[in-house]
Amino acid sequence: MAETLSRTRGWFMETAALYLRRRVLVVLLLGFSSGLPLLLSFSTLSAWMRESGVDLTTIGLFALVGTPYTLKFIWAPVMDSLKVPILGHLFGRRRGWLIFTQLCLMLSIILLGGTDPLASPALMATMAVAVTFFSASQDIVVDAYRIETLPEEEQGAGAAAYTFGYRIGVLAAGAGALFLADAVGWFIAYIAMAGLMLVGLLTVLASPEPEASVVADAEMDHEKQSALDWARRAIIAPFSEFLLRRGALLILAFILFYKLGDAFLGTLTNPFYIDLGFTKTEIAQVTKVFGLVALLAGLFAGGALVKHMGLLRALLVCGVLQALSNLVFVGQAVAGHDLWMLTATIGVENFTGGMGTAAFVAYLSSLTNIAFTATQFALLSSFMAFGRTILSSGGGWVTDNIGWIGFFLASTAIAVPGLILLLVLMRMFPPGPVSGGKQAN
Repeated sequence: MAETLSRTRGWFMETAALYLRRRVLVVLLLGFSSGLPLLLSFSTLSAWMRESGVDLTTIGLFALVGTPYTLKFIWAPVMDSLKVPILGHLFGRRRGWLIFTQLCLMLSIILLGGTDPLASPALMATMAVAVTFFSASQDIVVDAYRIETLPEEEQGAGAAAYTFGYRIGVLAAGAGALFLADAVGWFIAYIAMAGLMLVGLLTVLASPEPEASVVADAEMDHEKQSALDWARRAIIAPFSEFLLRRGALLILAFILFYKLGDAFLGTLTNPFYIDLGFTKTEIAQVTKVFGLVALLAGLFAGGALVKHMGLLRALLVCGVLQALSNLVFVGQAVAGHDLWMLTATIGVENFTGGMGTAAFVAYLSSLTNIAFTATQFALLSSFMAFGRTILSSGGGWVTDNIGWIGFFLASTAIAVPGLILLLVLMRMFPPGPVSGGKQAN
């Protein structure tokens, strides 16, 4: 018994020391900076719009402002291989782009907070697109910075730290913004969110440029290459390497559809809560604070499931559970303004959603070739974002025509194609050990 306790204590101390390393803490803070803008451009914004009297069809269409998350693979090669003027020469390629995108994010968040949902919806949409564009651009560089900064033995801890920081950023932009909006109004709430971007900015200023980036920049400074050579190396090679793999198009289709049911549901959850009579504070307390705890528990459970069942089997179990969890919202619609039911609904939805996210991110990471990490990860995450933005934008129209219960049933049905594609993949790639840079099973 004493020996077991000693081993457990030693393992705990070693793990704690790993997560307290400077490099890992930097990744955690950059995760916060990445998560913060996400809800400000739609979920939190949708609560503001619904409170102002904007119709559900218009709110649903606002999911399209997330299009830059879908298209970021287009400009990822530029940010992956070229320096931003001035800042890039002062701070290095990775840090220069991070500082540039973070400054632009601060400005665009402030401008978004100064718009009016009813008087100037087009201007609000424009500012929301600006937020998502610079947010997607920041994500490209943060992924590259994380991979290049951490040695192999710290990559797992770095991924966990990034996810935790990201979710804290989402919490700040969700619950934090809703609390502030109730107390001091939407404009001040958005200014406060812009101020929180200083966390990421100060982190970058206090951190070194990745050594791999420094070496690559030195080589580029001394190497003369034509525009064609650059395009072949930075653009053509990453995409052709992936698309020439066996089953590449089927894999992309699966990435597109796997979390589509969750994305379709997520476009209108805040308007749904407001229609049931919940206050912004109640929404923040239950859906954001308690919801974060349930989500983190789901992430942990999903990661454990991947380890014990294998990647594709875990994806199937998590996918079925996250699809069925949408049906809990039917019970919420029947119960109406019931905080206990809301707590149960959010607990089930976030826990299963966290499980699916853990397995899905592990799957995306397994598909990435280490030689083209930033660009290929941008491509894969763009396909994932396409479902969250373009394909889910009709949710408001569906609800206006068939009601909330019909919407929740539809969101469950929409998850089925992704599960069917997964079954096909499981036949093509029989379960086996996960390996990076190739199809993981």
